[in-house]
Amino acid sequence: MTAWAFEREQEVRFGHCDPAGIVFYPRYFEMLNELVEDWFAQALGLSFDDLIGRRGIGLPTARLDTRFLRVSRHGDRLVQRLHLERLGRSSLTLRTAFIGKDDEVDAPRVEYMQVLVCTSLKTHRPQAFPDDLRRALASAQDPTP
Repeated sequence: MTAWAFEREQEVRFGHCDPAGIVFYPRYFEMLNELVEDWFAQALGLSFDDLIGRRGIGLPTARLDTRFLRVSRHGDRLVQRLHLERLGRSSLTLRTAFIGKDDEVDAPRVEYMQVLVCTSLKTHRPQAFPDDLRRALASAQDPTP
């Protein structure tokens, strides 16, 4: 069983949807980015504004594998769950799922595997996670094998 490092709920808004009345797939990526930003700020205590703006630390996505499983419609409520799967020297791997209710049963709508890389915004080259960021990330990692 996966231990979720961070969880929140997102309502599907009118602006998330295409003319077919379902979430337009690029909007899922925007929701994912907002979730990651909120995880850093709320769970790790390190805002993107501080990391990027003040400290010059970038966290770009180097890889993003996505599985679209079911449609989401305007008004649906999606439980967004993020799990820190791997923490390396300068990168981390996240597993994320957006789950909605289909006939009162939890049903995954979209799943992601995402790799973020710690970079210097001066050189745009990978760098080791700063000590405080590494400690915060390590505390969010599932201790069970």
